Amino acid sequence: MNRVKEDKNIIIDVHLDGQEPNDLHAELRTALTSTPRSLPTKYLYDDRGSELFEQICELPEYYQTRTESKLLSACADQLVSMSGAEELVELGSGAATKTRLLLDAMARAQQLRFYVPFDVSEGIVRRVAQELAKEYDDLQIHGVVGDFLAHLEHIPEGGRRLVIFLGGTIGNLGQEAARSFLSSIQKEMASGDFFLLGVQLETDIHRLERAYNDAQGVTGQFNKNILHVMQKLVGATMNPDAFQHIALYNQAKHRIEMWLRSVKEQKIDVPGINLSFTLKKGEYILTEISTKYDRPRAETLLEQSGFQLVEWFTDPEQLMGLALARKP
Repeated sequence: MNRVKEDKNIIIDVHLDGQEPNDLHAELRTALTSTPRSLPTKYLYDDRGSELFEQICELPEYYQTRTESKLLSACADQLVSMSGAEELVELGSGAATKTRLLLDAMARAQQLRFYVPFDVSEGIVRRVAQELAKEYDDLQIHGVVGDFLAHLEHIPEGGRRLVIFLGGTIGNLGQEAARSFLSSIQKEMASGDFFLLGVQLETDIHRLERAYNDAQGVTGQFNKNILHVMQKLVGATMNPDAFQHIALYNQAKHRIEMWLRSVKEQKIDVPGINLSFTLKKGEYILTEISTKYDRPRAETLLEQSGFQLVEWFTDPEQLMGLALARKP
């Protein structure tokens, strides 16, 4: 771990440098030799990928972010009152745009003490920490740079807190992985702490697919950025121009699937993991899933992970859901 105390109110812990090369190589080899081939979704979110995702959130087709923001704005004071939290821990914090709605509510209630942004992008954790330290007087910030699927134990200990996982990011995990991840979060929390889960709800298929196939092509750039990451990380000879961005809704599995489709037959070398293979023209590589929920399935997921549902919030169109739960 690398710890940096940036000023009197900011500490940043970096855990990604400690990842064992053999573990990384095994992960990538397994993904690229699976059927269908895939790449771990976390590699979409390097610094450049995080910037592109911020742009996606501003697109007219991508209704999810603005809908969840409006919902949070409407219920933020109630969430803070019900949880009594003085500390906010955010998994997958990104630019923390929506987070400010909760921080503002905590400040209004005179309960704002401590914030933990947890993200895979070191650049964005540092940027958010600096911004929020200027916006909120005396707010203590302890950033964690890491993979929240592997580094949850590095969340700093604290007092009465609300842990949040927003944006429907839980949808990026398969059913068993989602249950395992939420169970891991529950184990790291203290009894009586609260957890806020944001889920994207099932809606019109055309609306869903448009959200991942924007007219400006930003989501395509975001998807192909993972190939630049593979070039830097393991020397993969993957030319983004040789792939097409594809995003389709899988009704049977209740999820958007994001793919990279090879536009020609091509030989791929990945010297960093001693792997070579041939992609056929039209062959797909899976880069992300985004499962859509309804209230019963979201409640079941929380209950199976050891949480007690306290309150459910949704917008008038029922596009997004916020589930406030508690560790018994």
